[in-house]
Amino acid sequence: MSQQQNGNNSRDFVIGSLIGGLVGAVVALLFAPKAGRELRDDINQGSHYLKDRAVDWKDVASEKSGEWKERAKESSSQFSKNVSEKSQEFGSRMKDSTKNLGDKVKNFRSREDQEAEKAAQEVAEAIEEAAEELEKQQDTSTSSNL
Repeated sequence: MSQQQNGNNSRDFVIGSLIGGLVGAVVALLFAPKAGRELRDDINQGSHYLKDRAVDWKDVASEKSGEWKERAKESSSQFSKNVSEKSQEFGSRMKDSTKNLGDKVKNFRSREDQEAEKAAQEVAEAIEEAAEELEKQQDTSTSSNL
């Protein structure tokens, strides 16, 4: 930012110097002891010089603005490309994370299901053993009652 400000200050100084020089030249011509025709020729010559300088400055300004326009175009294109790449990368990461999380939930649920199934089998086996034990006791008590 300071380079741009220095450039602006330098440009302002040059423009001010040119304007000051021109005003000084016109005042000197007006107060110089010259004949009217000679003075008009000098003023005409000075105005042509100023016109030529203004055209030169216009060309330089046009050239610089074209350069800045191209730089801005390239920068915005690069920025747009970077944003697009980053958003695609972020989207891919989100998809991967969502998939991984889904897989972990499935694994957790299947582990819970397996543990629940195992517990149910153990309970069923315990019930069967208890039923068998009860049958044995009934058989034993029936045969002892007879």
